[in-house]
Amino acid sequence: MPALTQFLPGATIHLHRHDLPDDFVLGPMVAVDTETMGLNPHRDRLCLVQLSAGDGIAHLVQILPASLGGRGADCPNLKRLLMDPATVKLMHFARFDVGILQHALDITVAPVKCTKIAAKLVRTFTDRHGLRDLCRELLGVDLSKQQQTSDWGAPELSAEQLAYAASDVLHLHALWQRLEATLRRESRLDLAEACFAFLPARARLDLLGYEEPDIFAH
Repeated sequence: MPALTQFLPGATIHLHRHDLPDDFVLGPMVAVDTETMGLNPHRDRLCLVQLSAGDGIAHLVQILPASLGGRGADCPNLKRLLMDPATVKLMHFARFDVGILQHALDITVAPVKCTKIAAKLVRTFTDRHGLRDLCRELLGVDLSKQQQTSDWGAPELSAEQLAYAASDVLHLHALWQRLEATLRRESRLDLAEACFAFLPARARLDLLGYEEPDIFAH
């Protein structure tokens, strides 16, 4: 495991190959993100799943295909966590992550919360709803996006890649706390929860090709 403190001070990162350990528990709300070979779930494989309980510790699960000595979708502990109805999966732009996870692992990911949807519901004074923008404006944290387009399918990931991947989940709990408070203040939490509940179905629609044209369009 490479030293990561120079890239992500104060954080602890654990890299797991193929699956999470047995009896792995992160609590009632787990931040989740993914890294893939591209943005088309039918073409581009899932490479990495990042998890955090919001405690400064990130757990990264590398999903390797059989051609690289891996087990692919054979990750029962990870699947169990993502399907667990007692564990909320907290994401940013959950529509994509839920879609790629459901397609690659053949599961239904629920329940889900999405900080991007929350931001769009209450931060209508801006069109800047990216994770980096929100972390900077709400938390005073400046995320680096330097490794965003790197090769996530490589069998050995660099320290820079691991730090980047971890940073995408380490701040989601704090971000959700700020956004949830604003949703309550603006009486839009119920609407947000309804949107979150629909996300697994929205992802299935995307996978069936209803992303464009949108089934809800005129």
